[in-house]
Amino acid sequence: MKIGFYPGSFDPITFGHVDIATRGAKLFDKLYVAVSRNPNKKMMFSAEERFELVKEVLKDIPNIEVIRSDILTVEHCRQLGATHILRGLRAVTDYDYEFQQTNFNRTISNEIDTVFLMTEGRYSFLSSSSVRELAVFKGDVSPFVPDVVKKAIFAKLK
Repeated sequence: MKIGFYPGSFDPITFGHVDIATRGAKLFDKLYVAVSRNPNKKMMFSAEERFELVKEVLKDIPNIEVIRSDILTVEHCRQLGATHILRGLRAVTDYDYEFQQTNFNRTISNEIDTVFLMTEGRYSFLSSSSVRELAVFKGDVSPFVPDVVKKAIFAKLK
C-alpha cells in the first residue's frame, strides 16, 4: 500500500491546496492530509478550526484522511507508515524552500522521500496569507477558497 503524507498549516485551505490534495490522492492508496502547527506563523484560525475546515473541504475524497500533526513530519510519516511526503510547488521561490526542506528530511530519514506537484497555473500566485490579507480588506475571496472557508473567514473577521 502506497501511503502519502501532505502536511500544511492550511490557514486557510485554498483551491491550490485542494488541487494538490486531489491530484495527490490519485498517486497514493491512502493520503494523510496533516494540519500542522507552525509556531513561526501568525494564524487566523486555531488548529481545531483549520482541522475542521480541511476535513469538510476534502470529505468527498475517499482515500484522504485528515489528521492533526504537532510532531516532526518525518516522525509522523514513520508512525503512519507513509513513505512519501507530498508538497505543492507554485513558483521557483517555493522550490528553493522545498529543496532545502527535502534534503533536511532526507538526512533525518532517508527512507521517506518527497513528491512534488506543480499546482495548476491559475493557482500559481495563490497563498493563504494573500487570502487572509484580501479578506481583512473585505475583498472577494470566492475565487480562491471553497464557500465553507469563505464563510468561516468572514465569521472570524466580524
